Amino acid sequence: MIGNGQTNLLLGGVFIKNSMTRFFRGLLPAALLFVLGNCPYLAAEAITGREALQYFQEADAITRADGGALWGVSLGGGLLLVDPTTRIAYANQPDPQGRLARVGPVLRGEIPMDVNLANTALDWAGSKWSMILLPLPPEREKRATLLLHELWHRVQDQIGLPASAAANHHLDTRDGRYWLQLEWRALAAALAAEGAERTRAITDAALFRERRRAIFPGAAVEENAMEMHEGLAEYTGVKLSGAPDLAKFVIDGELKGAPSKETFVRSFAYANGPAYGLLLDAAGASWRERLDPKTDLAATLLQAARIKLPPNGTSAAEERARGYGSGSLAAQEDKREKMRRALMAEYRARLVEGAVLQIPLRQMSMQFDPGNLVPLESLGTVYPNIRVVDDWGILTVAEGGALLRADFSQITLSQPKNSTPPALAGEGWTLELKPGWSIAPGKRKGDFILQPSTAPSAQP
Repeated sequence: MIGNGQTNLLLGGVFIKNSMTRFFRGLLPAALLFVLGNCPYLAAEAITGREALQYFQEADAITRADGGALWGVSLGGGLLLVDPTTRIAYANQPDPQGRLARVGPVLRGEIPMDVNLANTALDWAGSKWSMILLPLPPEREKRATLLLHELWHRVQDQIGLPASAAANHHLDTRDGRYWLQLEWRALAAALAAEGAERTRAITDAALFRERRRAIFPGAAVEENAMEMHEGLAEYTGVKLSGAPDLAKFVIDGELKGAPSKETFVRSFAYANGPAYGLLLDAAGASWRERLDPKTDLAATLLQAARIKLPPNGTSAAEERARGYGSGSLAAQEDKREKMRRALMAEYRARLVEGAVLQIPLRQMSMQFDPGNLVPLESLGTVYPNIRVVDDWGILTVAEGGALLRADFSQITLSQPKNSTPPALAGEGWTLELKPGWSIAPGKRKGDFILQPSTAPSAQP
């Protein structure tokens, strides 16, 4: 995962309480949770310097062996392995600003509080790094996948594939999820088969994909953009992981694990990218050299494999879906949809209809869990837990959620309980303000806005 100067991503956080918690408990659990601490020296360090050196050597061996063959550029570069509890970082190279000091076999330093912690590419201390949060996976192939995923993000601009924040809200709806999961099942079948069986499974995956996109106009643009961003990063990690059977590695990992995510709006590309990438490689296609942010991996695969879809795609998709357990999947998604709508109503009452605090976004960076986002239709996306650093200070939302507008211009919280600078607080959130900022009454009675201190601040 990566930030683009506007969004830095973190797998971590806590769930919403009360009925929101019950919603998430009704689904399969999130993949990975971190609790961020405030004091850097209360907990033992996650790894030793010798372990960090081992991880750096593993990454270096892979990038040297690749030698730029996969993407035409070297994937080697600065790595920061960061303990999210202590904010202590190990680095594989010195920084121009001298913030890192050599401790034994590696360099070591502390990431300041105004830098969000995430699996991401970032500019820090005068260098560009791939930051990866500890602990790393104990399995060597999974660890390599993560390391190379983030190293690809560091060079993706050089390849001509810039970061994307495409929302893909449709993938949290009943029909979006239903047809996406059928696509995953067909991709798994394609990777496990050969010859005519593989051709049929690829055809099925493409049919399910086209059926989904026919339901949601504009979906193709957003899905393609995210596949070119996170999908290719994950493909790179898998491709260079050293796993003895890459197809099985993707089937057992990315594809079987994908449905367990609470939401697919960002995570879907982690499954699609490696699956389509390996199938393109198997088809003997020279495909990586011709990519751009609008590339459709499925269409590229159909062309490479010389596959033509049936003329009546809608009926063909409906018919072939039955071979992938569509009946039980539909019932499962019908149940989830009812729960989703109840959750959306609760968030709407809290963050739209109720009294709120509206905060402008200027030069923000953010860390959040991309696996628990809740799209709120045209209003934006609810982030159940999020940390934002901006010109005005640091916002931490642990519970209750925050509504982020689709254009990243504003974030909305529930009404504050106090307005005493520099520390504001509301239900489930805290805001550490920098000097020169205060809150004032908003347009609606009970609402507040954050603004530069040109006028006396208001008391809720």
